[in-house]
Amino acid sequence: MRMRHFRISAMILAILVLSSCLVYAQNEIKIGAVQPITGRFAFAGVNINAGLEDALMIANEEGGINGKKIKYIMEDGQYQLDVAVAAFKRIMSRDNPLIMYGESTGLGKAMSPEIKDRFKILYSSTSFSSELADPKENPYIFVPGPTYADMFGILLKYIAKEKPGAKVAFFYSDTEFGKDPIQAARDMCKTLGLDLVAEEVAQVGSVDVTSQVLDLKRKNPDFVIFQGFVVDPVQTVIKQCRDFGMKTQFMGTFWGASQMVVNNLGPAAEGYMAVNPYMYWWNDDVPMIKKIKAYTAKTYPKVTSRDNSYMQGFMTGLIFVECLKRADKAGELNGPGLAKALQSIKDFDSGGLSAPFIIKNNKFPVARVWKANVEKKILEPVSDWMTVE
Repeated sequence: MRMRHFRISAMILAILVLSSCLVYAQNEIKIGAVQPITGRFAFAGVNINAGLEDALMIANEEGGINGKKIKYIMEDGQYQLDVAVAAFKRIMSRDNPLIMYGESTGLGKAMSPEIKDRFKILYSSTSFSSELADPKENPYIFVPGPTYADMFGILLKYIAKEKPGAKVAFFYSDTEFGKDPIQAARDMCKTLGLDLVAEEVAQVGSVDVTSQVLDLKRKNPDFVIFQGFVVDPVQTVIKQCRDFGMKTQFMGTFWGASQMVVNNLGPAAEGYMAVNPYMYWWNDDVPMIKKIKAYTAKTYPKVTSRDNSYMQGFMTGLIFVECLKRADKAGELNGPGLAKALQSIKDFDSGGLSAPFIIKNNKFPVARVWKANVEKKILEPVSDWMTVE
């Protein structure tokens, strides 16, 4: 008899535990991420991961998704495609998240067919790839700013205005990240009447760029645009060109808009320009920057600064949260509901972290041009917010 009562009690307890777990699960929203925490982009990946996680945890502190809490699940992809793909599939199989974040252009392109046809989840990443922002081919994927091709377009239009017919060179990495906008940029040079005199290719983090620099010296472009690097070999190229006495003006897309570039270049950063769709840590008058700083002081008291890679992760988190709130309110908290919510975003207020966002072709085509201030060791805006067509 006692054994029978024990078994019944055990069954009731198990049912109660299972019920509580189910209730908890229904009030928990999982967001997965594969981040480059180690490997050649780790210095940026750590910041990206922190930005995304902070945006999600701040949302939790403010009530979550209409009362539902967000659970953030992250694995290191090491910026190696095979490792990243395995981590992505492992998270999907184990945790079944509603949203995923990826570490690279390569990972997004590799997983896009399955995201569309099998997983049907909202997805974004470190990448600003034009291919990933195609709503027809990738209805569940968005980029949290203008595409790399858009960024090239901003810089090339600036060049054409400053010096019609200027000689231009592209310097990009031998990666999906580096090559993504190059054909579009070639076409735009023809349209704008610019003379594309050189295309230099190097490995990410390369320290020996002697042959590329000598070729730039021979062709003596008026402007060089970097793509596909975060830090090295950008500084090496610029310093060696300056040692040769070249007066070339150097430019970069978003991942070249890092304060690290300015710090590492020192006086050689004079005139350096880049495209960035977000504000920086030092823009103290921005409400969202104030909020980020307050949260950082509370949560990471030893952290005194965040780079632009953090802001990219944070902005993506804000968009994830907004899509979740809209989909949940509509009773469609699933992949198709999140994709529909994404398309409904108009003039999204990011607290000044960027201009009001509006989704267009699965991207947020807003940015501005920034220029290095060597004395202050920061980048400052030299254009208003621009909507890229």
